[in-house]
Amino acid sequence: MMFRTRKAEYKDAEAIADVHISSWKSTYHDLLDEKDITNITYENRLALWETVLRIQKDEQCTYVIENEEKIVGFINGGPERTKRFNYDTEIYTIYLLDEFQRLGLGADLLNVFAEDMKTKGNNSLLVWVLKQNPTSKFYERYGAKPVGEEETTIGEGTYQETAYGWESLDGLLDVLKKNKS
Repeated sequence: MMFRTRKAEYKDAEAIADVHISSWKSTYHDLLDEKDITNITYENRLALWETVLRIQKDEQCTYVIENEEKIVGFINGGPERTKRFNYDTEIYTIYLLDEFQRLGLGADLLNVFAEDMKTKGNNSLLVWVLKQNPTSKFYERYGAKPVGEEETTIGEGTYQETAYGWESLDGLLDVLKKNKS
């Protein structure tokens, strides 16, 4: 099966919202209280993605990965939001449908995002992951190191998050390239 990664467009909002909801529910099923999982709806994700894709700020980017039939994943990010860490850019969201995980597509999304952020003059990258989320191993595989923790509120619940960072986008791109070959 062939996959293509490209910049997201406004017309992709519905497909991105579908991937977001489906991946959200499967990823966080065992990590969050049920009421906090169901608090995130297709309608509010669609409104979010329509807004994000309509505005398209220069310092941010959103990419999708698709096969011949549909969008199967996406990544979105921009400037590091907390300003508490010595990282200049951040992944805000990255999701793949379950059946398309462990095929190297997450690495493809990470690669195109890191390249875009580097082109924009950024040098480092941060991503937040729920503490018990097994996907943290994905980031560690590509050289990310834990750099901080904090509590976050999702719905009505409070959960622990870990910040993972790459001090160098060049270093991340090198690791991605080596793992690809």
